[in-house]
Amino acid sequence: MEFLTTSEAAEYLRLGERKLYELVTSGAIPCSKVTGKWLFPRHELDLWVLSGLARPTGMMAAAPPPIVGGSQDDLLEWSLRESGSGLASLNEGTTRGVDRLLRGEVMATAIHFHSDEASDNRAGDPNVATVRAMPGLHDAVLIGVAKREQGLLVAPQNPKHLHSLPDVLASGAKIAVRQAGAGAQLLLEELLTRIGASLKDLRRLEPPCLTGPDLAAAIATGQADCGIATRAAARSAGLDFVPLLWEDFDLLMRQRSYFRPGMQALIGFLSSKRMKQRAADLSGYDTTPAGQIRFAA
Repeated sequence: MEFLTTSEAAEYLRLGERKLYELVTSGAIPCSKVTGKWLFPRHELDLWVLSGLARPTGMMAAAPPPIVGGSQDDLLEWSLRESGSGLASLNEGTTRGVDRLLRGEVMATAIHFHSDEASDNRAGDPNVATVRAMPGLHDAVLIGVAKREQGLLVAPQNPKHLHSLPDVLASGAKIAVRQAGAGAQLLLEELLTRIGASLKDLRRLEPPCLTGPDLAAAIATGQADCGIATRAAARSAGLDFVPLLWEDFDLLMRQRSYFRPGMQALIGFLSSKRMKQRAADLSGYDTTPAGQIRFAA
């Protein structure tokens, strides 16, 4: 991320330094004080300017409702409540959340992609690559929430000795799956492709589970032997967990939504000590990227 000094920021914004200091004093402009000097993140200055963009009446875009769509996550839902953001959640999976964002039906959406049309996921950053390739999101901002640990959820003490997807296939274990387009389902499909298998090779529980906690409940009640979800979901349901990988879990929004008061309350809270402690309590999270701009179009 590029940072500007006070004089550079004033020149960049075509403001006098005195006016810039007034904005800093009133907390009206994004900035950070480091060793006694003010620094201004250039990306956030761009977003700050765009957030106040005036348009003729015929060009005014309707403000999206204060809803965060997309993937379900215990840490994010807790943060929405505890931050005082006033934002509601609508958990339908990564792809459906993006669809709603493109239609202006949510303010932001939580995503964790595991396949995209832009790059090899094993070498790159699937979330950034996928967002970069979306033609309808030329004004996208991607905010880090956390890195999450994904794996196989199994019954306590792992009675079927399932330690990998090949074990699931070989044993004929019944696997709970997610709906098409959910991030965990994209991950399952990607992992199957890597071992030369497909969904039709699995003994699946039907219908699909709509959230990670729903999937965990299906295993806890004996309806399924295993399924892919987060370590936090396993711990909450009292299940054993076989780790598979860590993934980026991010919030995707348009630039005009970034400086909305509710969104700023949430983003500020993501880097707080309370949020980091909650992540540690839930387990399976790395909060290093929390609250950071990971990509801006």
